[in-house]
Amino acid sequence: MRVAVDLAKASRLLNHGPTVLVVSAHGDQRDVMAAAWNMPLDFAPPKVAVVIDKNTYSRGLIEASGEFVLAVPCAAQADLVVGVGNSSGREIDKFARYGIASTPASRVQAPLIEGCLAWLECRIYPEPHIQQTYDLFLAEVVAAWAEDWAFDGHWRDGLLEAQRALHHLGAGNFFTTSGLIRGG
Repeated sequence: MRVAVDLAKASRLLNHGPTVLVVSAHGDQRDVMAAAWNMPLDFAPPKVAVVIDKNTYSRGLIEASGEFVLAVPCAAQADLVVGVGNSSGREIDKFARYGIASTPASRVQAPLIEGCLAWLECRIYPEPHIQQTYDLFLAEVVAAWAEDWAFDGHWRDGLLEAQRALHHLGAGNFFTTSGLIRGG
């Protein structure tokens, strides 16, 4: 039987992509936030879209620097994702509070968070109208990295559950992929 879905929850029907950590930095300030609303846009040059609410601390750092990192956390980092997603960089240093280890990125100021599966270093395309109206940021990926045990041009099959990407379902709930299914 078909059931109606509350429009406030309609995004959950499509939002199965991996949850990411959006890492930002400007000057001596840095922050990390969780984001489920992100997606690839193009191949050459590679582009991404991510929603960054205007009320977040990260948003100000991204607007000031013009860049960010999208980090793809693994299931073992679920508590970290929830923690940084439910706290504000205006109130705490999330890197200190959650013991986040990081290394410098190659092309942007924001760091790469250790323990993640992959990282995309991004520079925003200035689109003030869509940023202010829709909180939507478009960016070019200027460098990309992945753990070789997790990705070899495709996500590897056979990863342990703790090594899989997180997919946000809402209310602090996630799922991971169960493995490769070959079609056709």
